[in-house]
Amino acid sequence: MNKRYFRLWACCCAHVGTDLRASGRESLAEAIRQTENDSSGFEWDIAVHLGDLSGSQTPPEDEEGKEVVRQFSSLKKHAREHFYNIAGNHDASPNQRWFRRWVDPLGENTRFSLVDASKRPYPIEGTWERYSFRVGNVLFLMMSDRNDLEPPVGRLITRKDEQHGGYPAGAVTSETFSWWRRKVEENPDAIIITAHHHMLKETTVASGPWEGFERDEGGRWRPHYHGYFANGAPEGASYLYFVDRKRDAQAFERYLAAHPGAIDLWLGGHTHTYPDDNKGGRSHIERKWGVNFINVAALTRHHGRKELCIPMSRLLTFKEGAKECRVQCYLHTSDYAPQGWYTPAERVLRLSKPFRRREVE
Repeated sequence: MNKRYFRLWACCCAHVGTDLRASGRESLAEAIRQTENDSSGFEWDIAVHLGDLSGSQTPPEDEEGKEVVRQFSSLKKHAREHFYNIAGNHDASPNQRWFRRWVDPLGENTRFSLVDASKRPYPIEGTWERYSFRVGNVLFLMMSDRNDLEPPVGRLITRKDEQHGGYPAGAVTSETFSWWRRKVEENPDAIIITAHHHMLKETTVASGPWEGFERDEGGRWRPHYHGYFANGAPEGASYLYFVDRKRDAQAFERYLAAHPGAIDLWLGGHTHTYPDDNKGGRSHIERKWGVNFINVAALTRHHGRKELCIPMSRLLTFKEGAKECRVQCYLHTSDYAPQGWYTPAERVLRLSKPFRRREVE
């Protein structure tokens, strides 16, 4: 490990069940094998997967959970505990049973997930729903989506004859927002990275109201980036829309507008698209309220419209003493451009303070 650098691999939306059914493609395992390849891969210290390991439109089943665990087992140069996970909207089941059993960021169900919390390179503090960890002076605030609640907030099935879809609008609880605000205010000297499955409103590509859809010839909304569910708050399908049951809550947006630069980065995904898309006049990487917003996009090839599902991820590199972060885009297939680094999407982002790794090592 080169201690002058900290390399974070950020990925999202593997939808392992969808790709496996569609073509036998191992969306998560394939990406892992590519990064760990000696000749064409790249080095990373830890990884964050930002939700939607499942591809199910209803609460995912244990078979898909077992498949997720199997694909994580393709790790050779890293341990399973080098991945830090949060839940996305497709991972939702009552009380988040599926995510807590098979993905299990706290290692509470090791028998199923094979996650051993004692092996974490950077220990976690918190709960499955919201937790933090530190890498030097970088503080990660990890928040899971709460799509396990009842409609319109989420897809909780309340009767045996009900079937709810992905219900893509993002949600957190007020307890999670209060926790996030407290952590931000208690750590003014940290480089703060917030991670959630969704982006905030009008920050990156297609993250505005109704931007998840297109209109048909009759003027009706139809799926584009996201599935259309009339009872599932479709207006906010592309961003973090709910806090508890409050629609278009914008709690994080208002806080950041009032406290510019309170955090350094917001990492999310959820919206699957190609690297040069600029729906709403916004790219995958934008700066607003003194914060760098990065939609890391998706690993899936088959969960969504073919022209939008371009498997890719991001590598964030922090250098000791540097007040900037390099963000590279890696294409996992050759459907859009040759597999490997896609240099037109590379960015160098400003940080509020220099990165210091030695604070914990």
